[in-house]
Amino acid sequence: MRLNSKGFVVLHGKDGDIKIIRSTGGIPEVHAQSSRDLFFGNGWIHANDRQLHMMLTRVIMSGEASHYLADSEDLIALDRFIRQMRFAPDIAEEMTKLDSETRLYLEAYCDGVNYFLGDNKNIFEFKMLGYKPDPWKPEDTMLLIKAFTYLGLSYAQADMEKLIIQMVQNGISNEKIKELYPYLSDKIDRELLKKVVMKTPLVPEAISWLEIIPRLTASNNWAVSGVHTESGKPILCGDPHLEVNRIPGVWHEIILKTPENTLIGVGIPGAPGVLIGRNDNIAWSATYSFMDMIDFRVEECRDGKYKRGNVWQDFTVHEEIILTKKGKKIIEKVYENEHGILEGDPNVPGWYLVGNWSTRYQSGAGDIIGMFGVMGSRNVKEAMEHFKNYECSTYNWVIADTQGNIGYQMSGKAFARSPEFSGLLAQNGNSVLYNHQGFIPVQDLPSLYNPPEGIIVTANQDLNHLGKSSPINLPMASYRADYIETLLKKEAKLSTEKMKDIHNNLYSLQAEILMPMILPYLPPGKKGDILRSWDYYYTGSSLAPSLFENIYLALLKIVFGENSLGREVVQYLMTETGIFNDYYGNFDNILLKENSSWYNGISRDQIIARAVKEGLEQPSKPYGKTKKFVYSHLLFGGKFPLFLGFDRGSFSLPGGRATIPQGQLFRSAGRATSFSPSYRFITDMGTGSYESNSAGGISDRRFSRLYFNRHADWIKGIYIRIQ
Repeated sequence: MRLNSKGFVVLHGKDGDIKIIRSTGGIPEVHAQSSRDLFFGNGWIHANDRQLHMMLTRVIMSGEASHYLADSEDLIALDRFIRQMRFAPDIAEEMTKLDSETRLYLEAYCDGVNYFLGDNKNIFEFKMLGYKPDPWKPEDTMLLIKAFTYLGLSYAQADMEKLIIQMVQNGISNEKIKELYPYLSDKIDRELLKKVVMKTPLVPEAISWLEIIPRLTASNNWAVSGVHTESGKPILCGDPHLEVNRIPGVWHEIILKTPENTLIGVGIPGAPGVLIGRNDNIAWSATYSFMDMIDFRVEECRDGKYKRGNVWQDFTVHEEIILTKKGKKIIEKVYENEHGILEGDPNVPGWYLVGNWSTRYQSGAGDIIGMFGVMGSRNVKEAMEHFKNYECSTYNWVIADTQGNIGYQMSGKAFARSPEFSGLLAQNGNSVLYNHQGFIPVQDLPSLYNPPEGIIVTANQDLNHLGKSSPINLPMASYRADYIETLLKKEAKLSTEKMKDIHNNLYSLQAEILMPMILPYLPPGKKGDILRSWDYYYTGSSLAPSLFENIYLALLKIVFGENSLGREVVQYLMTETGIFNDYYGNFDNILLKENSSWYNGISRDQIIARAVKEGLEQPSKPYGKTKKFVYSHLLFGGKFPLFLGFDRGSFSLPGGRATIPQGQLFRSAGRATSFSPSYRFITDMGTGSYESNSAGGISDRRFSRLYFNRHADWIKGIYIRIQ
């Protein structure tokens, strides 16, 4: 039994019939008499709409890709990387922490997935691979949540911390490094960091498989109280920014109804319920908080041991056994001590990094308990308490309720560090000075309830001031948050229609701030005139944003490339990694200074004049033509010609790095990827309305009408409305 794009299905639940229909835009709507049956239907529809998506994710996150998919060098490398991470070493213990109700709902979800799998033939992609999915288990959901959090969120922080080590090893001065990283208060032990042997990265083919796990490293959400709205009740808006150039999309939109409650929003296939959306009483949305959950130590190693004081101690050794599809047996040894997982071979004498993730142990159950708690919450205060349960999921949650309240709560589990230790710098593992002091109490994390101004905005900016702790040391630039707040304060009374305008606004506050430095050095002529008259909107037909981007890139290459990182390195970081896309604010802070150690004694005026000349000499075309992308199939992307319909394109991605929708394109492991609003939703707590705009489609079935059904409306900014 399958639910196609038009029909409906009736399943027999424990407490009555479960009816599943297609609502507006093909969104599945599940009706049940109890929550247990509701989540059974939720699991069934995930397996119906997104079986490829969820099963392929599980295979990769379990480190079993070379066993189930192909016995190839890249998948073996991928499996070795995943096994080295040990995402869920104590998952059996975590499962025992689930209360009986949470366990009941989670098992009902798994039963729904497995009922569908047993009642239907294997999908054709898996037939081609010779893979038949095992039943879905509650442990799979917990693994998905933990792995999604690390690879989708914390990995970017780890990359930036490793960049500091590489800067030291390349001779960049302490002054420059500390100027670039304002939160870096530590004494830099250059002698120690120069000894570190950095781990060789995975082969690009292996890294590309990790793109199946999306990165939620940028987003916007905001709530305004009834004082500012036409309805007199709060309005909440969210738009998580993820990779949008993939099919199927990251999110699966769904409606879940019982006589007691209605849930509308999006979830991730493999996890029950609605992760972002609303129920009858509250609405909630998330942005990545940029909480630092990663720390590195440097360990001196030899003969398989590490040094403590003057004594050589044994690592705890875990043997991970990888069985490939052709029967090859690979034993991957994972070395661990109290500071985390070793990145290197301790049998080869040297100094290596040990990486620690705050939620590797004793974490995971809280996220699942909190998730179900939020879905049943009746007001903002209640939801905030449930969000405090989240351990792996480090988000900025903005909440609104029908009673008129709005609130903000950061979630996640952060190391409590000594004041001298920022968490940004790898420190000597042989010193007790930098040992953690437990974890930051959840009540000390940033939060806010009914602020006097009646406005809450988060867009990955620094929010440490809202708490008793400082869990963020590498925030994103505040351009988007500042501009959203400006637009919200500009209107006397806000409506959902005005919120749509904000969602799709292409104005760049970054350009507004940087352009005054550039204007005096623009030459006469057509290109100079275009920039002088630019309104700072990243309109697709305009040449101005392309010219600005060329000058901006030239500035970065001159300031951070020449005599420092190297021009080629800056070019690579800009186009082949997400580092600049996440942390461009750190680099902009340098450009905005009249004097900086990064200028190498040259005046900023000279640098800008040279960058303007260099940038305007580059070929330029209307901005939209520089942002072309193709939707790529999760498994077959780039392998088949476009006319077969697995991939779709090409299209222009709206926006730029500092516009509200962002709209960033770059390459990761040689593969095109993106940051853009993967899902937008707006809900008025006074009217009960819910309006959404999603990228991609509902289904991962290539020949379904729902495979790519939401794209046309997404690209045009057209929302569907569910009352």
